Amino acid sequence: MAEPLRYDRAAQQLKILSQALDSGRLGPVRRLVNTLEAAEIGNLLESLPLAKRLVVWGLVDPDDDGEVLVHVGEEVRDSLIQDMDTEELRNAAESLDIDDLADLVEDLPPHLIDEVLKSMDRTNRARLDQVLSYDEDSAGRLMNPDVITVRGDVTIDVVLRYLRLRGEMPEHTDHLYVVSRRRQYLGLIALTTLLTADPETLVNALLDDSQPAIHADEHADAVARQFEDHDWISAPVVDGGNVLLGRITIDDVVDLIREQAEHQVMGAAGLDEEEDLFAPVARASRRRAVWLGINLATAFLAAWVIGRFEATLAEIVALAVLMPIVASMGGVAGTQTLTLMVRGLALGQVGFGNLRALLRKELLVGAANGVLWAVVVALVTWAWFGDAQIALVIGAALVINLFVAALAGVLVPLLLQRLHVDPALAGGVVLTTITDVVGFLAFLGLGTALLL
Repeated sequence: MAEPLRYDRAAQQLKILSQALDSGRLGPVRRLVNTLEAAEIGNLLESLPLAKRLVVWGLVDPDDDGEVLVHVGEEVRDSLIQDMDTEELRNAAESLDIDDLADLVEDLPPHLIDEVLKSMDRTNRARLDQVLSYDEDSAGRLMNPDVITVRGDVTIDVVLRYLRLRGEMPEHTDHLYVVSRRRQYLGLIALTTLLTADPETLVNALLDDSQPAIHADEHADAVARQFEDHDWISAPVVDGGNVLLGRITIDDVVDLIREQAEHQVMGAAGLDEEEDLFAPVARASRRRAVWLGINLATAFLAAWVIGRFEATLAEIVALAVLMPIVASMGGVAGTQTLTLMVRGLALGQVGFGNLRALLRKELLVGAANGVLWAVVVALVTWAWFGDAQIALVIGAALVINLFVAALAGVLVPLLLQRLHVDPALAGGVVLTTITDVVGFLAFLGLGTALLL
């Protein structure tokens, strides 16, 4: 029930906010907005047209500006940044952790980037440069360099006195990291262990070296899988020399998993997950036109195949009536397999080690469903048109198309990945083209051979 309740709450907040804005009463809007978390404010801003969005943005507590900017998509963020002056942007940037600042700073105009960097002390500027030096989809880009380290040759009492002297700890700190004199990662020690152990015990005696460090160049998808598999709250990040660089925390991984899910959903329709819901008509039309153009080209290909059998369709009108069934069934069956493959590739569950078994399983599923639904459709066709030969043709075409759909559903995403094309983005169009062309070719080809 948690997810429906969450969305119901968001819808209610949007309704109240819109009513208050329409009435011109900004006091209630300000009170509502500033009782919300930064992520909730970001969701509301993304739900509003630009004019209302900027009004609400002006009512957000300046102390929350940085966090809100991190929690909105890139296009919405751009619209908000354009409404801010240099001082506001500098203050927003200063309130962020280094990892969050790295996400924000590249969206700033060049002259504002310089202003933000000048406002930072040398240590934080060096930390930001270090994070920005890594690829966008790497562990190094996700990490926060703000991390507490201790030496293994000191006692628990010394560590506790150090923490009290420090006064505060970074968010989501569940472990302290134990390092050598050269800052090489040795292991970690849990805060619960620190609080319950004998103060005179050496850290080395309680060292936990079971959690491996994540290499800074490791892909973000692999990082997300490790957090999911091991239920980590945080994880250390090291360079090639095993030197501790920082840590990744669960809040960043949750954001990453959400972005991956949005990418798959939006990519299937040829859209960018960062696209503004209320993007200008010209920009939105331009983006969608590209994908519609590609789809049109594939539709013409299918139409060309149909055109090759114009004489058959003129003689046997029933084929034209039944033709969409074959293409539709193939498209749905192929999409089912494609969805499983895209998910499996994203989770690292598909590789050469299991490809043959996976392909065999999907082909058997395609054949089994092909035979099942071929019998059903053939019987309905026979009862409808009273022609056993037409029933036989559509049944055979269904078996062929569902078998090919299963084959394409497995191989198309693998081929696209090999070509460095996102399967979630292009797989659907390629697959639909294959199932349409094969479906029409099989149905009309068999019809021509057996009925004329």
